[in-house]
Amino acid sequence: MEHGRERGSMTAETVMLAPLFLLFLMFLVGAGRIVEAQGEVNGAARDAARAASVQRTEAEAESAAKEAAEASLSGDCSPQVDMSGSEWEMDGVVRMTVTCELNLDFLGFGAAKQMSGTSVVPLEKYRRVK
Repeated sequence: MEHGRERGSMTAETVMLAPLFLLFLMFLVGAGRIVEAQGEVNGAARDAARAASVQRTEAEAESAAKEAAEASLSGDCSPQVDMSGSEWEMDGVVRMTVTCELNLDFLGFGAAKQMSGTSVVPLEKYRRVK
């Protein structure tokens, strides 16, 4: 009767594998959150570029872009907006880069990842330029 000696081996295996399973689940949750956050930052960059492309001046464009990025990210972080590379002239483009820091503390260790999204939108042709 070998069944007597193997009694409890399933329990021991489960106890040994449970932490690995939990680590794997935490990895999946963290990876999913990173992918979701990247999509949100890309969307914020797109919204900010579109908001900037219809403004009359670069100063107004930068202000509108900041407002659009903050509204799009809805308080998840404080986004930095960069318009470098924009061509503020007739038939030009607005190049918008939005950077945001993602807090990963919910995974159990104090980690943060910087997310960045870029969008390029043509300037609105029929806007009034000062």
